[in-house]
Amino acid sequence: MSSSNEIRATFLDYFARNGHTVVESSPLVPRNDPTLLFTNSGMVQFKNVFTGQEKRPYVRATTAQKCVRAGGKHNDLDNVGYTARHHTFFEMLGNFSFGDYFKEQAIAYAWELLTRDFALPKDRLLVTVYAEDEDAASYWKKVAGLPDSRIIRIATSDNFWRMGDTGPCGPCSEIFYDHGAEIPGGPPGSPDADGDRFIEIWNLVFMQFEEGPPGVRVPLPKPSIDTGMGLERFAAILQGKHDNYDTDTLRAIILASAEATGHEPDGRFKVSHRVIADHLRAAAFLIADGVLPSNEGRGYVLRRIMRRAMRHAHMMGVEDPLMHRLVPVLVRQMGGAYPELVRAEPLVTETLKLEEGRFRTLLARGLHLLAEETARLGAGQPLPGEVAFRLYDTYGFPLDLTQDALRAEGRAVDVAGFEAAMAEQRRRARAAWAGSGEAATEGVWFDVREKVGATEFLGYTTETAEAEIRALVAGGRPVESAAVGTEVAVVLNQTPFYGESGGQVGDTGLISAGEACRIVVRDTQKKLGDLIVHYGTVAHGEAKVGLAVQAEVDHERRTALRAHHSATHLLHEALRRRLGTHVAQKGSLVAPDRLRFDISHPKPIEPEELAWVEREVNARVRENAEVTTRLMTPEAAVQAGAIALFGEKYGEEVRVVGMGQDPAAVERQGVYSLELCGGTHVRRTGDIGLFKVVSEGAVSAGVRRIEAVAGEAAIRVVEEDERHLAEAAAALKVRPPELPQRIAALLEERRRLEREVAELRRKLATGGAAAEVERLNGGLRVALREVGEVPARDLKGLAEAILKGGTADVVALVSTAEGKANIVVGVGDAAKGKADAVALVRAASAAVGGKGGGGRPDMAQAGGPEAAKAAEALAAVRRALAG
Repeated sequence: MSSSNEIRATFLDYFARNGHTVVESSPLVPRNDPTLLFTNSGMVQFKNVFTGQEKRPYVRATTAQKCVRAGGKHNDLDNVGYTARHHTFFEMLGNFSFGDYFKEQAIAYAWELLTRDFALPKDRLLVTVYAEDEDAASYWKKVAGLPDSRIIRIATSDNFWRMGDTGPCGPCSEIFYDHGAEIPGGPPGSPDADGDRFIEIWNLVFMQFEEGPPGVRVPLPKPSIDTGMGLERFAAILQGKHDNYDTDTLRAIILASAEATGHEPDGRFKVSHRVIADHLRAAAFLIADGVLPSNEGRGYVLRRIMRRAMRHAHMMGVEDPLMHRLVPVLVRQMGGAYPELVRAEPLVTETLKLEEGRFRTLLARGLHLLAEETARLGAGQPLPGEVAFRLYDTYGFPLDLTQDALRAEGRAVDVAGFEAAMAEQRRRARAAWAGSGEAATEGVWFDVREKVGATEFLGYTTETAEAEIRALVAGGRPVESAAVGTEVAVVLNQTPFYGESGGQVGDTGLISAGEACRIVVRDTQKKLGDLIVHYGTVAHGEAKVGLAVQAEVDHERRTALRAHHSATHLLHEALRRRLGTHVAQKGSLVAPDRLRFDISHPKPIEPEELAWVEREVNARVRENAEVTTRLMTPEAAVQAGAIALFGEKYGEEVRVVGMGQDPAAVERQGVYSLELCGGTHVRRTGDIGLFKVVSEGAVSAGVRRIEAVAGEAAIRVVEEDERHLAEAAAALKVRPPELPQRIAALLEERRRLEREVAELRRKLATGGAAAEVERLNGGLRVALREVGEVPARDLKGLAEAILKGGTADVVALVSTAEGKANIVVGVGDAAKGKADAVALVRAASAAVGGKGGGGRPDMAQAGGPEAAKAAEALAAVRRALAG
């Protein structure tokens, strides 16, 4: 048997021997295609290479690409666990030619690898080709010796691949494996093609055309090759299985799930074990690539995957979180091929554990509602769409989770009703949204970029530069000139102004041409990646396209920005060293007056940890080490130990910023912090001046936020704190170092005085009882008193004290603390059966605007808002007793 790891290695080694560069899997969050939710095929990372927008130092490549299909157009989530070959996460093996070899060589490589290196029987293989692709058919005959009966021509789009409506396209050829006549199913293209006898194992795409307007298709100058082989289904063939879930990697996780739950792997909960195994892989790899569960975007899809698996764990009666306990098994199986999984293991484990704990609470509520609703339905009647939507909207149940929960009882969901409820919610949201009007203006930048080209950024080395106005936009449209007072967006051919990106806010400053024009710039933004747009107001003269100008950044503000941005790098490294290497940046804000830094961390940062981080950053500041910047390839930067953001799109060259000294960091050549960064920074760490943490708190599940200040802003915070300290010390007539002791003494003195006041009030309330006792209702001795500002909590104790003194049989006390009337009535042993404390206190409460009251027949309490009527409350008690 060939293990999945051996199959992957054999594939990559074969193509490496044949002149292909082995390229690492790209992250599951695509770097170069904003239209994709996740990387879903091997060609995604090469998309711009195929279109000619990007150049690589090689023309042949081979990869083992991790892929996820669980959202958007490519969504297999509903079927996962119930079929033999559907997955959310899978690996795609592929080889690629960028204008080098073409059909014949691609077919030759595939045939040789399958029949020689993997030793598949030749008589078990057959292929499909696009019906019009006679070249591919002839090469299969020539290279593989396949007869016409095993070269099936497909006339549909199944065998013609397109990148999109326009762009590279071409025919493809799929290779199938025949499991034998004993397995039901027919060959591809036949009525029984959906059976399991013939399984597609490899697709060879021949990109040879450029798709233009409808009906226009021209040959590419350099035809290319893109192939994809699903590792899981290929492993099933080599391991003699008909089910991907029986292959070694997935089976290992399934067995671990069975052991942890106590349920047989192929028994009653077979589907649940399979769902957990598949979804664990998807969740772990997504987290390792920087995705964390959330309520929108990629994080929402991750949460759906996790919760679907967690619901299956719940179905098996597992009481404690399960999935995090299976992570070590996954890491043992796949960590060798994907080291990012090993690095992220602590974060993956903690994220799964916390998410499952939260979900169990939601699940209990949601399933209860689902059970109530289905109990009202007839046999086989679908769940109404509005109920499914309420589950989604209120309890976070995605539609597929509800469908999955009802599948076991053979009940469907009214999907049309669900979508109608969703559409209605969106309609209401749109109606409630006033809109900023800015979205409509964004399209103008595509025309501007095409007309004037990219803006060259000069701000790393200078804060002033000569430039030419290349474009002006006012009122959402391009203009040739702008008069005084006009709000205008300016594009220069080159600029020292930094456009907001990477968390750093945009620069402000001045664009001027002597007396001819002056534009006050209030913000700078990046558009389309490399177009820097200056937003401001024409303060003098007239701005014109083609005008030569001087661009000058606000120096003080830029200095503050540099200090805060460099401080985030030192902060990031210090956090990783104190909390662990699972810490990764999840967002930041670099402003002139503060910084905000979000990190992946599953729990609050303890005060002593935060204090250590602050001291560590300031120690690096005092080193006053040089801040270095190097241009490197992204691969070389990461090899050198630089921190890169997962999923961030990097070009052929990146800026690598190093700061601080650490001789022990051998892999980073003694540099303390090393990060890929395009922002602006100080020249030496000492330029930061001072670093001060202001606050720490939660942003979302698994994400913490630190707010801090640096440079002049930090000095101002310290000065303000010292001023407050000095004012407090002066008020207490001590020196600032003596404040803690003095405050502690004052607090103790306050507690002593409160005790004395309480005692004096008690004595005042209980003293002189004999003189103030009235005899009512057959000789009952009654003490009726207003006790002023005595707290309500003390009234019961005072009443008990008076009764124990033996001078009264019934006590009624009213205090007016906190502007309310508070009443207590106590009845002694001699008055039991003659007076009821509850009835008396209710009579008193009514007199002060209260409602009711309660307690026991011998002790009851009540209150009312009208403190001024305290005497009337006592009079009400007197009347009730005399009555």
